[in-house]
Amino acid sequence: MDRYVLDTLMADLVGHDHKPSAFLVYLAIVAARADGRASFSHAELAERTGQSRRTVQNAVDILKRRGLISVSRHAPTEPATYVPLTPWRRQRDQ
Repeated sequence: MDRYVLDTLMADLVGHDHKPSAFLVYLAIVAARADGRASFSHAELAERTGQSRRTVQNAVDILKRRGLISVSRHAPTEPATYVPLTPWRRQRDQ
């Protein structure tokens, strides 16, 4: 895992923004992406992180707004595909 996630992002989301749920969701997406599967419903993300579905929805909105994840769907009823982004890295490093 990128040191920035633990050294800076955690303090920013948990301490400054008071949104530990967003940090947990980001970690779940990063872990899933490393395993090759990053398509989840909000209910699946809620189960993985131990949070409510509504809390996960809010966390996903925060992460999208902050440019930390991209979310895509092939159809409105399909689970979303999440890609963790690393805006702190330069383009050539990603």
